[in-house]
Formats: sequence, structure tokens, C-alpha cells
Amino acid sequence: MATNDEVLAALKSVIDPEVGINIVDLGLVYGVAIDGGAVKVTMTMTTAACPVTEYMKTQARDAVRGALPKITDVQVDMVWDPPWKATMMSDAAKRKLGVG
Repeated sequence: MATNDEVLAALKSVIDPEVGINIVDLGLVYGVAIDGGAVKVTMTMTTAACPVTEYMKTQARDAVRGALPKITDVQVDMVWDPPWKATMMSDAAKRKLGVG
């Protein structure tokens, strides 16, 4: 069985193509639920109008499957509530983007 930390580590390989920072540090990953061999990732985008939403869902799903071959199912749910805010980013991401 995978751990939450392993799933998050896999998701850190997914880089937002518009800002060049991984989705975990951007604060786009709201949660991970693991049930045996199934993983559910709840995430958002910086805006509901983001043109790469489906691409990012696919990248997240593929990253988890690729890093954790014992996982049999990966579901990525995109949510818009709560809306993403820059304060959700890690300190490292804020420094990289020059956000206070």
C-alpha cells in the first residue's frame, strides 16, 4: 500500500507548465486519500478558466501510476472550492515567484 508521502512525492514531479513549479508546492493539491490500491487526489487549478486543466489531471494520474506501480486505480478530482489563493503556496514557491 502507498503512503500519503509517497503520493505527494510522485505529484511533485508534475510541473505546472505556466509557472514552472510543481503542483504540490503551488498548493494545488488539496488532499490525497488512499484505500488499498486506489488513490484519490483532490486538486484545483489557479483559476477555473485554466487552459491546461485536463492536461494537469492526466499528468497527476500518470505521475502516481508511474511512481507507485502497485496502485491499481488513480482518480483525480478537480474542485473549485475553496478557490486557490497565492497564500496556499509553499514558502519555496513564493520565493521563486517573488510573492510575499
